[in-house]
Amino acid sequence: MVNPATEGLVKIRFELDPRDPEAMKSETLWAEEVRPAEYLIRNSPFYVYGISAEDTVHANRVDGILRFAGVAKRGGHSTYRIFLKDPRTFETSGFRENWQPLREIGCTYELAEATWSSVDVPPATDIFAAYRLLEDGESAGVWTFEEAHCGHPIGKTAER
Repeated sequence: MVNPATEGLVKIRFELDPRDPEAMKSETLWAEEVRPAEYLIRNSPFYVYGISAEDTVHANRVDGILRFAGVAKRGGHSTYRIFLKDPRTFETSGFRENWQPLREIGCTYELAEATWSSVDVPPATDIFAAYRLLEDGESAGVWTFEEAHCGHPIGKTAER
């Protein structure tokens, strides 16, 4: 059975840091071919740093597997990871209350496991507002978070 969400997409393998003994060796991300050897990333990474949804990347086929070869163009999205504090899950009211303001400014998340997710911050969202809301959830003891990739332009002065 074909999943309509991934129909027509391919997987690109991203190698992860081999120096980290606890890390996985690689992560695959869904992508859409935009021209030969260039692909538009269609989901947020859980492990890869420096890549976000909607980035266009170069990939080469090696031994039948598409492998990441570099960034062709940035899509302007940023990626964060939320790690829920025990015993919370994404179903608890504490999470929902702290997530709601992020959702309202356009952020989405993709579950990796019951207690952590990848968060996508789209280009139209004020990155400083999103970051403050992530900090609010951390201050409230609901989650900790990390930045996996900031794709928003930060050279401009923003209202804080």
